[in-house]
Amino acid sequence: MADVIRRRTFGARLSRAVLYAVLVLAALFYLLPLAVMLITSVKPLAEITPGTLLSLPREPTLVPWAKAWGEACTGMRCEGVGVYFFNSIAIVVPAVLISTIIGALNGYALTKWRFKGSELVFALMLFGCFIPFQVVLLPMAQTLGWLGLSSSRAGLILVHVIFGIAFTTLFFRNFYVAVPTELVSAAKLDGAGFFRIFWRILLPVSAPIIVVSVIWQFTQIWNDFLFGVAFSAHNTQPVTVALNNLVNTSTGAREYNVDMAAAMIAALPTLVVYVLAGKYFVRGLTAGSVKG
Repeated sequence: MADVIRRRTFGARLSRAVLYAVLVLAALFYLLPLAVMLITSVKPLAEITPGTLLSLPREPTLVPWAKAWGEACTGMRCEGVGVYFFNSIAIVVPAVLISTIIGALNGYALTKWRFKGSELVFALMLFGCFIPFQVVLLPMAQTLGWLGLSSSRAGLILVHVIFGIAFTTLFFRNFYVAVPTELVSAAKLDGAGFFRIFWRILLPVSAPIIVVSVIWQFTQIWNDFLFGVAFSAHNTQPVTVALNNLVNTSTGAREYNVDMAAAMIAALPTLVVYVLAGKYFVRGLTAGSVKG
């Protein structure tokens, strides 16, 4: 009996060791591009041209980062990606907040204030999650023209809010299905209205799904390129468009260290968000998958 237990214990330890080894190798494989970007971004150009891609910098420098932020040419202008970084922030923050609030209200109405045809409304909104972005470029451009929002930050915010509502509604609807309807019914009997119930009962328990919605929307909007290049002017372009322009601008020798530094600057916010709040994202998705 003791031998059987030892063999099982040894087999379990061996399986766990193999599993951890595979996970470590997978993590190293996926982190390798990030490591190359970071190493290259702090190398002088003279250390890059010989082709030593994976070698550590002999004389680390932050000059490429400074140039990428404030001096690199993104087309006809040489003002770096810093201006466009703040453009992205000005677009992302209101778009995330508005789409999250609307999605929460939609999910609440579709689960706790059901009306005739509510399932059809939800199905139509869910369909919006599967519409390719390219399909709506021309209709959206015409709509922004009618509203006088062409090539403006407000226009980009509106576009991202419209496309984000389908996802945020899905998140909140699936989460609120698991909230007991009896709480809402009791509040109605006490005379509470639509917004009071939402504010006092639903919103206090919505922290996990709010985190999911914010992280999802932040990542989608920050990394967007298609809408940014289609619906913005030069002074309202997001950082992803500026990064593309920087990489494709030829003003002499290719400065790979500056390109990598600019790419790191553009990727840094999403990296920080997932490092700090990634576990809450998974918890929120799990909390919303109980029912629905």
